[in-house]
Amino acid sequence: QVQLVESGGGLVQAGGSLRLSCVASGRLFSAYSMAWFRQAPGKEREFVAAITRSGVSTVYADSIKGRFTGSRDNAKNTVYLQMNSLKPEDTAVYYCAGRNGAALYALASEYSYWGQGTQVTVSS
Repeated sequence: QVQLVESGGGLVQAGGSLRLSCVASGRLFSAYSMAWFRQAPGKEREFVAAITRSGVSTVYADSIKGRFTGSRDNAKNTVYLQMNSLKPEDTAVYYCAGRNGAALYALASEYSYWGQGTQVTVSS
């Protein structure tokens, strides 16, 4: 069992930056592929990024490619999402998610573990 807790959200002006963190409790964090999703009001939950267990490889949604960077520190049981050049359309609740296994998926249903979410608001 893995518990995930996100932090780092907040209010930022367009063009600004934020770094989200997600700390995992429980054993064997390095066995879990991790991902970030987001959900804006009235919209479906949307894939943002996924990171392999080692952190060597990351895949991104086209909408954030080149602006967001995912990473992880297995020694700290933490996954990060560095968000630069933020736009008002990035406003959403951001969730980290984990799954036990090597494969990366963009489907929320493939992830067994979820954090409570952290709000990111980008003003124009």
